[in-house]
Amino acid sequence: MADLKTRYMGIELKNPIIIGASNIVTDIDNLKRIEKAGAAAIVYKSLFEEQIQLENLELFERKTEYSERNAEMINLYPLSISGTPDIMEHLIALKKAKDSISIPVFASINAVLDENWVEYAKKIEETGVNGLELNFYSIPEKVDNGSEDIEKKQVQILRDVKSAVSIPVSVKISPFHTYPLNHISDLGNAGADAFVLFNRLFQPDIDIHTEEHHFPYSLSNSEDNRLPLRFAGLLFGNTNASVCANTGIMNGSDVIKMVLAGADCVQIVSTVYLNQIEVVSSMIREIGKWMDSKGYKTIESFRGKLSQKNSENKLPYHRAQYMDFMMTTSQILKKYKIIN
Repeated sequence: MADLKTRYMGIELKNPIIIGASNIVTDIDNLKRIEKAGAAAIVYKSLFEEQIQLENLELFERKTEYSERNAEMINLYPLSISGTPDIMEHLIALKKAKDSISIPVFASINAVLDENWVEYAKKIEETGVNGLELNFYSIPEKVDNGSEDIEKKQVQILRDVKSAVSIPVSVKISPFHTYPLNHISDLGNAGADAFVLFNRLFQPDIDIHTEEHHFPYSLSNSEDNRLPLRFAGLLFGNTNASVCANTGIMNGSDVIKMVLAGADCVQIVSTVYLNQIEVVSSMIREIGKWMDSKGYKTIESFRGKLSQKNSENKLPYHRAQYMDFMMTTSQILKKYKIIN
């Protein structure tokens, strides 16, 4: 029987499938179903400081709405804008999740203020989680923001967090860097224990009837996993950190592809929404069946087999692939019946 065990951030996992951060994992019954289905670990829903600040602002506005209505009524409510209750609520829920299942639980944070990355990390470590994911992303808002400043800031945040906690720390990054491999290398030198490839950002849309912006919740599909596959293949043998592929991992075949490219594990969310939590069990069976058919006893026996480092054909990881594709477009035209 195939052995699906792998390692992530120095922690042994019984298979490569991690449930990524989402609302799914905030329900205890779901967590127990996830564990029963065979998932190796979960990432708890991210703590977003931006959301806490927004909620605090709304609370502050409600508390001050009737302030100083008359000379005798100086204040209707106490003027407090502390985010502590919101953070404490998250920490309590996180600890409850950790205590409810036996598989590893990883926390995830995205802070706004530099000092809060460290503050949140320290508080999260006290819950007993197995590791921490720094959810890095930077929304392009100003034309004068420099890429080097953003990347240096992320590297420094990682250094500060690593110095403050003893649990392993991963970084989930966006692919929208001028040269992602260089940034990944800098983060690796700063002590990242793992890289999650990549952060999937929701993009705005426009409703032409109402002439308003809206944000549709679009689930990923298998076509979306090609970018993390490429970078998993490029990173294999070139980093000491673990590599976790994220986005578009829908079935067991997608997991196998990522491992062949060089990933240690994957994170899944969309397929759980689409196919229910029990899809994890079928993914595990599919991986095991494929390994048995190929004669692979362990995950390590084929991990990175088709990485840039180990592939005899290097073209899939070079621009020459694009050039070759463009020179054979007649095949595409025939496939879609544009030409005979």
